[in-house]
Amino acid sequence: MEYINMFKALSNETRLNILKWLKDPEVNFPKQGAHLPKGVSLKGGVCVGDIQEKANASQSTISQYLTILQNAGLLESVRYGQWTYYRRNEETIKALARAIETEI
Repeated sequence: MEYINMFKALSNETRLNILKWLKDPEVNFPKQGAHLPKGVSLKGGVCVGDIQEKANASQSTISQYLTILQNAGLLESVRYGQWTYYRRNEETIKALARAIETEI
């Protein structure tokens, strides 16, 4: 596991906040799914625009932050047409927590 990349990704307050917000998306973001095809459910996924609005940052900055978090393995994304939805990669986050507890 690339722990250094994960720690680098977490070293920015906004990126850390994005992970915190995505932990409970139903509380932190508006209802999702307006742009999803009928019958598709993306549990926990949040549209980039809603993340950008909550973070109060430019679209390019948020896109860069989401890419950093995804490249570190902390986020997963699914694209439907022009809309991209992000959610936490809980397996990776749990593995990082275990590594901190046992290895670091």
